[in-house]
Amino acid sequence: MPVTQLTAEEAAAWIQDGQSLMLGGFIGSVVPESVIRALGQRFARESGPQDLTLIFAAGQGDGTGRAANHLAQPGMVKRVIGGHWGLVPALQHMALANEIEAYNLPQGVISHLLRDTAAGKPGTLTATGLGTFVDPRLEGGKINTMTREDLVQVLELDGEEYLLYRRLPVDVAILRGTTADTDGNITMEEECLVVESLAAAQAARNQGGKIIVQVKRVVPAGSLSPHEIKIPGIFVDAVVICDDLSEHMQTFATPFNPDFVTSRPASAPQPRQKPPQSRLDAKTLIARRAVLELTPGAVLNLGIGVPEYIATIAGQTGILDSLTLTVEPGAIGGLPASGLDFGASCHPEAIITQDQMFDFYDGGGIDQAFLGLAQCGRSGDINVSRFGTRLPGCGGFINISQHAKSLYFCGTFTADGLDIAVKDGQLEICREGRLQKFVSRAEQITFSAARAIATGQPVRYITERAVFRLDAQGLVLEEIAPGIDLERDILAQMAFHPLIDPDLKPMPACIFAPVFAPSHGKTSSGV
Repeated sequence: MPVTQLTAEEAAAWIQDGQSLMLGGFIGSVVPESVIRALGQRFARESGPQDLTLIFAAGQGDGTGRAANHLAQPGMVKRVIGGHWGLVPALQHMALANEIEAYNLPQGVISHLLRDTAAGKPGTLTATGLGTFVDPRLEGGKINTMTREDLVQVLELDGEEYLLYRRLPVDVAILRGTTADTDGNITMEEECLVVESLAAAQAARNQGGKIIVQVKRVVPAGSLSPHEIKIPGIFVDAVVICDDLSEHMQTFATPFNPDFVTSRPASAPQPRQKPPQSRLDAKTLIARRAVLELTPGAVLNLGIGVPEYIATIAGQTGILDSLTLTVEPGAIGGLPASGLDFGASCHPEAIITQDQMFDFYDGGGIDQAFLGLAQCGRSGDINVSRFGTRLPGCGGFINISQHAKSLYFCGTFTADGLDIAVKDGQLEICREGRLQKFVSRAEQITFSAARAIATGQPVRYITERAVFRLDAQGLVLEEIAPGIDLERDILAQMAFHPLIDPDLKPMPACIFAPVFAPSHGKTSSGV
């Protein structure tokens, strides 16, 4: 049966007051920008639709005006359930000002909730989030005081605790593909990700909702390979052809890069990265120390920020060929991109759906995860999700950090103004950061150290001047950079005193050498 073809403005007119919208995409990848833009313009013009609920698993936006930012208008949005909030500052402001109901739930949980909602289940039962701010005994994922409805509850099964996240209402799913046929079958051959598009479409369809998909082109029915179809036409109500390629960029940084959707030939070696810069900065030192932890053959996840640079350093050493890098929205293999390209990978081996990737992650599939170190409490808890009036959100951090076989938090020792230098293999703190990262108590618990201890998960904290490990008594200082004074540069820059390993070692000298030439594999201090 022929699918309905609409303009973006006609699609926006389908949305009614009070509906719950599932917005597809990851940062700027697979984002139906033309439809969301038209919806925002409709509200500005007509003051409607009003009181919408927005659902998104990953952050969607550029930190300014695109994607979900179009919808951050007073009266338009009543409730937001999101995994990552960092790229939607206007929605952040509305949430923190108590102007809308707002929830921050783990990205992987939301992607699974869509699938479980489609299957008619009451919700998603998982250990993910226990002991963190989404645990209802702490905050229940609620961002502000006007948000009262409980979306998460604790259940016990066979003597073990789990969290039940309630199913998501989806009245309209607004998604994106590359090509549609006239029957509404959708392929995604030029999209660098698939994310949870099928699960979202099924969740809407099985609740009597509508599915709108933005595409680049429409072709005759029967001309697409069944194996290439990611959203079957039985789940699609309308397609919107986007003629303006500025609203159908592969990512918000890149109009189209064929490397994001093609594999590297088996005969081609992994490309070496550019030589390291002559001046060693903090992120280089941290990444070098992290590379010493890499295990050949490991499956990895690298977080945003400093951890992104680990792949660059690993590429300089030649160890990258022996590793498999993954990114939570679905790319397996290749080299993860950064910035507004984050989520894509250059020459991936495969691209699976986001809910499938989190199945793998939640089941313990990641051998090693290297994540950001924003704020660390006395007990070893980590906060990356909320800092006063800043609300980055947890994204996939909770799923990844809780279930990785080995976990490494990587970041500078202090923040805001830190300046360092390396001279003759010695680290010098030229200017200390104004903000301490090691605090008495993390403002919000995005990673629960207590749960890691209970499950026996090895955890290490890597900075440019010190390395800690987690044990039942808290943080244990086990390495210190050459040239660093223990009292002045470490203990005086922390709000608490860690335990100090009786066998305290200097950080490996190769980290501070002009040319980084490690022996591959783990150091003697590796987890």
